[in-house]
Amino acid sequence: MRVLGVDFGERRIGLAVSGPSANVVVPVGVVHRRSDAQALEAVAAAARERDAALVVVGVPVRPEGGGESPVAARARSFAKKLETATGLTVELHDEAFTSVSAEGALREAGLRRDRRSGVVDAEAAAELLRDWLSSRPDGTVG
Repeated sequence: MRVLGVDFGERRIGLAVSGPSANVVVPVGVVHRRSDAQALEAVAAAARERDAALVVVGVPVRPEGGGESPVAARARSFAKKLETATGLTVELHDEAFTSVSAEGALREAGLRRDRRSGVVDAEAAAELLRDWLSSRPDGTVG
């Protein structure tokens, strides 16, 4: 089954999708967020277009354990609305440091910052989805 990874942001939302056997993850784009309604429709359309059976939304967890950040609360709210909008199961997953990891991977690939404006968000969604998949028992989904 395909899984859609969502790296929630107030301005941009990165998207990635797994292959049918969940062994390959590919960044697939960015939704430029203007409102929750517009972003929900765009992410729901991406899930339908890619035949996703499940969605994973990243929630930034504070490493020092100091409670939930405002961005984490917004990501949780968006995930709940997305579940209602799509009818799909939406799981939350810690996305701490996915953007930093994505930046490093893109830098290693030789991409300059000015060429990465939305690419980082899609790659962060891919990092999130890879991490979520690796946390599954026996690497299985479903």
